[in-house]
Amino acid sequence: MKIGVSAITGKMGLTIAQTVQNNPICELSSGLVRLGNGFCGQDIGQFLGYEKSGFVITDQLLQFIDSADAIIDFSSPTLSLQLAELCSKQQKILVCGTTGFSSAEKQKLAEFAKNTAIVWSANMSLGVNLLMNLVEQTAKILHDDFDIEVVEMHHNKKVDAPSGTALSLGLAAANGRNVGLNNVANTNRCNANSARKKGEIGFATLRGGDVVGDHTVIFAGDGERLELTHKASNRYIFASGAVRAAIWASAKSAGFYSMQDVLK
Repeated sequence: MKIGVSAITGKMGLTIAQTVQNNPICELSSGLVRLGNGFCGQDIGQFLGYEKSGFVITDQLLQFIDSADAIIDFSSPTLSLQLAELCSKQQKILVCGTTGFSSAEKQKLAEFAKNTAIVWSANMSLGVNLLMNLVEQTAKILHDDFDIEVVEMHHNKKVDAPSGTALSLGLAAANGRNVGLNNVANTNRCNANSARKKGEIGFATLRGGDVVGDHTVIFAGDGERLELTHKASNRYIFASGAVRAAIWASAKSAGFYSMQDVLK
C-alpha cells in the first residue's frame, strides 16, 4: 500500500514517515512540503536516512496525491480541506489528524467522504480512544452528581485551544450524560465572577515546553474525586494509529470514519 505524508519535514510528519517506512505492509511513496521548501525534489528514502527510494518530496498537491493510495495528514484545517477535496475527486484514502476545524469546516470534511474513505480523529492513539470510552461510561453512571473538568497540556507551539482531544473527551462526557456539549461547555472562566453551574463541563488549557500531550478528565463529587488520565511520551503512538487507520480504510467503502470505528 502506497502512502503519502503531508508536512513531511515537520515533527509529526517525520514521525509518521518513519513509521510508514518501517511498516512491511506499506510503502512511503510521497511527501508534501510547503512551496519553496528546501527539501522539495529530494529523495524520500535518503531524506529519512535510508537507501534511495525513487520517490521524491514535492510541493505540488496533485503530484503528491497521484503517487499514493492513501494520504496521512496532520497539518492545518486549510491544507487538510484542500487535500480532502482532491482525495475525494481521485478516490484516494485520507487519514486526517488535524485539529482546530470549525463546525462548518468539519462538515465540509465529512461531505468529501461521500466519494472516498476519510478517517478523522483528534487523536489517533489507542490509549486516548480507550479513555474516551471510559469517560463516556463514567459520565453515564455518575450523571451530574459529579462535576466534570477536562485539563490538557501541550507544547508551547500548539495553536488551537482547547485541544481537539480535550474537546473530544468533553464530547464523550456530554454523550454519557445525553446532553449537547455546546450547551454545557465552559472554556473560559477568566473574569467570570460567578459560581460553577451545575452540569457544566469545564476546560482548562496549559501550554509549555515540549509536552507531547497530557489529558485528564476529573469527576469531582462531594468527598471524593475520580481522575482519568492519559499522557503521551512520544509521537509514535499517533503515527502508528494513523498508519493502522490507513490500512483499515483500504478495505472500506466511502464514508466518514473515526478511530473508534478503526478500533472496533
